[in-house]
Amino acid sequence: MGTFVHLHTHSEYSLLDGLPHIDQLIEAALEMGMPALAITDHGVMYGAVEFYLKARERGLKPIIGCEIYLAPRSMHDRDKNSYHLVLLARDNTGYLNLMKIATAAQLEGFYYKPRVDKDYLAAHSQGLIALSSCGSGEIPRLILEGRKDEARRVAAWYKEVFGPEGFYLELQEHDIPEMEEVNRELVAMSRELDIPLVATNDIHYLRPEDAPYQDILLCIQTNSLISDPNRMRMSGTSYYMRSPEEMAQLFSEVPEAIENTLRIAEMCNVVLEEKVFHLPDFPVPEGYTPHSYLVHLCREGLKKRYEKITPEIEQRLNYELEVIHNMGFDNYFLIVWDIVRFAKSRG
Repeated sequence: MGTFVHLHTHSEYSLLDGLPHIDQLIEAALEMGMPALAITDHGVMYGAVEFYLKARERGLKPIIGCEIYLAPRSMHDRDKNSYHLVLLARDNTGYLNLMKIATAAQLEGFYYKPRVDKDYLAAHSQGLIALSSCGSGEIPRLILEGRKDEARRVAAWYKEVFGPEGFYLELQEHDIPEMEEVNRELVAMSRELDIPLVATNDIHYLRPEDAPYQDILLCIQTNSLISDPNRMRMSGTSYYMRSPEEMAQLFSEVPEAIENTLRIAEMCNVVLEEKVFHLPDFPVPEGYTPHSYLVHLCREGLKKRYEKITPEIEQRLNYELEVIHNMGFDNYFLIVWDIVRFAKSRG
């Protein structure tokens, strides 16, 4: 068993922000002897299935997550600023809730970023583990603004929503002077509120020498010139995949924050079925099953297409319907029929 697991990782699917490909992240984690790895792209889950399958194939335990954007008020309010929060799927219920959160953020709460609010988050918190995130998380921001009592109330709310083993205060070390104060306060808050700590590195590239290339992505994202002194940039070259030894040295004063990465990895056990179709249930009229309704539609269609239904035609229809049913495709054919019917009705 390894000694550390990275739980805050951005891949190429954090568009114009994350640099490494999923294969590169998996290979690097394996080379460092890590037993697991989390992927937590910004606001999206585009890479979740690819990551899961490739990690499993290579013998690395995949942890599916997302760094979501949290609206300060309602997700329907037009607030440009938002907080970051890392969510990890603990089980399949959590994975489904994570997909719901990511979808609602895009379709209902999008304003500059895909966002949800605390009401939606609380309603879909089952099966999820939450980490307080980077300096853009709600709790670190409140600390930096001098609103420490409010930061404690917010931390207590997250603990209540996600449970005593489902919320962690996230420590990071990226050579940002103000984050030293944040880390000190998070450690104190952990002891005061009995909320566990976890150490992460906000990975955006694999190696320190990759930092300039990731910086180019940020320039493209913000439509800025590299030479612009006032543009958005990440400080230093520390947003890489640090080794377990580096992480242990950085957080030697709080060894439990390192140990808790393994604890979280052990708790996360999403199992995705491979090569299985997941089709929605087509709403059929009362008294029908998907199979019997498909049979009904086909027989009605048969009457329209043939003046005389011969035994050969009847036999062929029964054979095809049997094949469709045995393959579990009754709903699929009904869905396609409904789409074609709709398209024809619109000319």
